[in-house]
Amino acid sequence: MIRREVWYFDKAGPENTQACLELMERAAAEGFQHIVAASTTGDSGAQAARRLAGKKVNYVVVGHSVGFKGPNIDEFLPEHYNEITGMGGKVLKATILTHSLETSLADMFKGSAPTLLIANTLRRLGQGIKVCCEIVMEAVDAGLIPEEAEVLAVGGTARGWDTVAVIKSAASKRFLKLSVLEIWAKPRV
Repeated sequence: MIRREVWYFDKAGPENTQACLELMERAAAEGFQHIVAASTTGDSGAQAARRLAGKKVNYVVVGHSVGFKGPNIDEFLPEHYNEITGMGGKVLKATILTHSLETSLADMFKGSAPTLLIANTLRRLGQGIKVCCEIVMEAVDAGLIPEEAEVLAVGGTARGWDTVAVIKSAASKRFLKLSVLEIWAKPRV
């Protein structure tokens, strides 16, 4: 039996980032081999890279794809990219699995599509849980973490982090094998 304390934040947002960083350090100390974190600009990702430096953990930061915010726009700042990779972390700029071609078609034709239904279903547990599931699959798809591994995933609702979960990894092609094993922290809103 595993017994854990779950942290519930009063609200979503970046004010919870420091608590999530503590949980990441705890996971590394407990022997988690893989930590995957979402980071739009790389700021939170770089903060974690500093804390995880020297620990034996495969640390992957997943940012938005170039062009997500607009044509040719890269939101991930080069100084954060350099700091993360300089400390042994990896950076993946990937298309959000539930926000890609189908979103474009759904917007144009005023309908819904399976990936949008999946995204909205995952949001019932919180935006951060949706993000955690997506970034783990994206990291597996890129070959940065193995399938069927227990991965600590860290995500957020907008900026910063407010959600920490343990996810059994799967490639997006095998989405139905992905499993949220534990929730360590999330906002109650």
